[in-house]
Amino acid sequence: MSTPIDELVQSVVPEVVQWRRHIHENPYVGYEEQPTADYVADVLNTMPAPLEIRRLTPNSVVADLRGGAGEGPMYALRADMDALPVQEESGEPFSSRRPGVMHACGHDSHTAMLLGAVKVLCQMRDRIRGTVRFIFQHAEEVIPSGAKQLVSLGVLDGVSMIFGLHVRASLEVGKITSRVHTLCGACNDFDIVIRGAGGHASQPELCIDPVIVSAEVICNLQTVISRRICALKAPVLSITQINGGGGAYNVIPDTVHMRGTLRCLDRDVQARVPGLMEEIIAGVAKAHGAEYELSWLEPNIITFNDDRAYELAVQAAHDVVGDNYQVLENPGFGVEDFSEYQAVVPGCYVMLGTRPSGDGPVAPGHNCRFRVNEDAFPYGVGFHVNVIRRLLID
Repeated sequence: MSTPIDELVQSVVPEVVQWRRHIHENPYVGYEEQPTADYVADVLNTMPAPLEIRRLTPNSVVADLRGGAGEGPMYALRADMDALPVQEESGEPFSSRRPGVMHACGHDSHTAMLLGAVKVLCQMRDRIRGTVRFIFQHAEEVIPSGAKQLVSLGVLDGVSMIFGLHVRASLEVGKITSRVHTLCGACNDFDIVIRGAGGHASQPELCIDPVIVSAEVICNLQTVISRRICALKAPVLSITQINGGGGAYNVIPDTVHMRGTLRCLDRDVQARVPGLMEEIIAGVAKAHGAEYELSWLEPNIITFNDDRAYELAVQAAHDVVGDNYQVLENPGFGVEDFSEYQAVVPGCYVMLGTRPSGDGPVAPGHNCRFRVNEDAFPYGVGFHVNVIRRLLID
């Protein structure tokens, strides 16, 4: 049996689809998405209730809806807007018009569904006691994080809790999943430079071969995971690039440059592993008479769902999918900068099922064939709306 909220949600779905397809056709990567932010601001200016719209950065939008039922707390809903440097091959009739850029992670859908929630909640304004803050965020996919920038600019000032969602192509439409506490991992990306002494490959005894040193470093770094960290808390440590030398077959280079990533699900492990890595690298380099540099990019922290916020999110999920809410058994090593908000205020992040129809293989996020099933949009809009209903209306 449908409710008045269900009817309001269904009434905005055609516009949600329209908004999503426009954003999908016109994608912009992190810190270049001002046209998307401008479009969002234009849509917000058409809403059926007054909104206080601000641009804390040129490529983000924040809108406050003040309820008509009196003063109360403020709660935030967030969507990210940036795309990826991927050439789209999804076959969708509304595929990207911009070569080499694609909404391959569903941020177009996140943005459109939050716009849909804005429109529904504007029509419920007279029943809202408090304020809803809608955050349309830039630069989730890149470093430095757009969320971190907005937090530094005061986007959470006055906010009591924050909620968000992410599409999940492997999960069937009509399902929502999440878990309490750790949901997504932390990420520390790093660079390692090994400096030796190059020379002719026929006389390696006259060289300090940074290739050999690098090979030992790569292998020995895995002992940090297998021998220094409890297996129940083990992170993932991957060297993803190794570069050294030029075009000649017979020249040992002076330096080798490696890059990699560390993914952790435990805050203490995230703090401990970098020091253990440096011990290994320093020891191997010293054994060969080489020098090294280890440097770290700005880290992403663990996405951690607060107990109370999680409970509210589960209730809102049941409102829209009933018994099809699923508790996620294990956290994932993927990274989500929603964590930057959760480091300041309690919050909860959930996954929305958007599996494409049909029996073929499902392309994961960040894949050039990634697709989103638009039949999921009522559930995403409904989740946002019911979170606010439970907090500021009931």
